[in-house]
Amino acid sequence: MLVFTLVLLYLIIALILVAGLLINGVKPSKTLAWLLAIFTIPVGGILLYIMLGRNRRKKRLSRLQKDNLKVPTFSRSLAKETSKTKYRKLMTLIESVSRFPPTDQNQLTLLEDGKQTFENILKALEEAKNYIYLQYYIFEEGELTAKLLTLFEKKIAEGVEVKLIFDGVGSYSLSRSYIKKLKTAGVEVYPFLPFRFGRFLSSLNYRNHRKIIVVDGKIAFTGGINISDRYFKGDPELGRWHDMHLAIKGPAVKFMEYVFISDWFMVSEKKIDLKVNTDVQFEGNENTSVQIVPSGPDDVFPNIEQTYLTIINEARDYLYITNPYIIPTHEILKALQIASLSGVDVRLLVSEHSDSQIVDWTVRSYFDAFIKSDIRIFLFPHGFLHSKILVSDDDVASIGTANIDVRSFEHNYEVNAMLYDTGIAKTLKENFIKDCKESKEVMAEDFFNRPLKNKLKEGLARIFAPLL
Repeated sequence: MLVFTLVLLYLIIALILVAGLLINGVKPSKTLAWLLAIFTIPVGGILLYIMLGRNRRKKRLSRLQKDNLKVPTFSRSLAKETSKTKYRKLMTLIESVSRFPPTDQNQLTLLEDGKQTFENILKALEEAKNYIYLQYYIFEEGELTAKLLTLFEKKIAEGVEVKLIFDGVGSYSLSRSYIKKLKTAGVEVYPFLPFRFGRFLSSLNYRNHRKIIVVDGKIAFTGGINISDRYFKGDPELGRWHDMHLAIKGPAVKFMEYVFISDWFMVSEKKIDLKVNTDVQFEGNENTSVQIVPSGPDDVFPNIEQTYLTIINEARDYLYITNPYIIPTHEILKALQIASLSGVDVRLLVSEHSDSQIVDWTVRSYFDAFIKSDIRIFLFPHGFLHSKILVSDDDVASIGTANIDVRSFEHNYEVNAMLYDTGIAKTLKENFIKDCKESKEVMAEDFFNRPLKNKLKEGLARIFAPLL
């Protein structure tokens, strides 16, 4: 009788999940795969679906829409019609899906690697007068976090408000003792979707991969660099970590701040008032158009994937991509192939050595499709290249947290900065070409003659591409 009851209960749960899958499913192939898993893998199929398969775009994780947190707005003088008509379509797309328009009158500083990045961050934190907001996927204890704790204690004593969000999985090594020290100092600290009984299966696959710092609404930082000593000490196995970060001054800062505020509400259920100061002043003559692009599993559309697709489709001269995890979706792969076969100079720069062997095999499993489409691939040999940069046609560039894979497009909370600036685009292009000269190009003959065992590893790893 007990067995019959358990089987019946299992079937009821399976049928409920199948009904939800049929109603909320996106791709027929994906729907079919999950149907097969649910009915052919006892218990495990249901658990895998709960962890990895549910469509979060149909069921929002946050309650921001309900509580009506307002997106900052600017006058037309700060979000004016840009002269770069080529990217009007891209700008309109981003604003349609995120409600974030492009803003002018921004000053940008490109920050290469950890030393330069943390020098600028610490300087900005030292100058804070009112508040400091930090949000990181990896917040790892070491010399840097010890220095930050001391700095937080000093600033809080001066009356500065400090708020911190860290990801529950990415920062799993962060000790309770350090968190206690932060709280004792007066820092408001919250983890994003930590391990909790009853939520483990439903939340494990959805992570906050953003890296954001906002100081007094005047300066913001974002990019690929986490809070970790590895960015200036290196890694025993991978060597030096190379990454690109971005410092922003100007009206775009408020949109970065809004992203933090929305995540703060999600983890704490506390609102923060966003005060927009349109009296923007900064040193220098820069006037860069910047558009912030947030994306997450509870957005209606995969915002960052759509922006990448638009840039790829609109490229006319060249498209250079630096990213350690290029595991493209079907749509991204086809767009890259079409661009290259249409005469666009498409090049990919990836790290020769990865922090994950299975990810490395998965990335290389796509080299065949790239090479056959005349897409050039370069392997950077000097340490681990962690930057997430896309630059095209000396006009547009993207720097942020998102990789080119299903995880960044569908499962993670990410944020990129879209930069409509010829000077910055040319600088990033020059850096890309310089790095390529120091890298090893993947040649067709060598790649197609690689050992059979490598082909098998790549093929096996590719099966797990949607989960990586």
